[in-house]
Amino acid sequence: MGQLVMFTLLIFSIVSWTIVVMKARLYKKVRLDSEDFIETFWGSSNLNEAFTAAAEYAYSPQAAVFVAGFRELEKINKIRNKRDVNKGPDTLDMQLATMDNLKRAVRKAESQKINQLGSSLPFLATTGSATPFIGLFGTVWGIMASFHDIGQRGSASLAVVAPGISEALVATAAGLAVAIPAVIFYNYYSNKLDEIDAEIANFSTDFLNLVERDLLSRV
Repeated sequence: MGQLVMFTLLIFSIVSWTIVVMKARLYKKVRLDSEDFIETFWGSSNLNEAFTAAAEYAYSPQAAVFVAGFRELEKINKIRNKRDVNKGPDTLDMQLATMDNLKRAVRKAESQKINQLGSSLPFLATTGSATPFIGLFGTVWGIMASFHDIGQRGSASLAVVAPGISEALVATAAGLAVAIPAVIFYNYYSNKLDEIDAEIANFSTDFLNLVERDLLSRV
């Protein structure tokens, strides 16, 4: 049972550190691509140019949100152009009403990117909360085995008790050694994800304001 407990803790540790390394690489790419895309976006002369450039920033959530919004905007423009031919130009209320569809598309893209970037983080939280108890279970089991040995040998001397108890306590130490880094990195990456979420929201607001000003200028 002690070996099973240690093997379980080893699996938790390997998976947790794999997630930590993967997230470190991913968030670094996200940061670099996002910075480059934002610079490219505001340096573009029009949205079509920004849309073409967005394909180069695969790790930027802002680029993904912009692409989703731009495609929805294209659909809206096609519908509006057909309406202009048949019924004349849109009124201000009709123009602003089209923004609702665009906002929903942008919010949906935001949610999808945050969910993707936050995937696997719950495993770190699970590791941080579960592994100490797994280690404690191993310790309790080891102590029970030590007391069983004491009963069989009929001696409670330190030489008989110490080896079994020391081995049992290793399970608790191992559980804490797995849990502590998992908790630290879960909190760290959760804060990073909140920062990314805020940056995406800020970009979405700027993008929607830009489109809305353009719509108002056409009325």
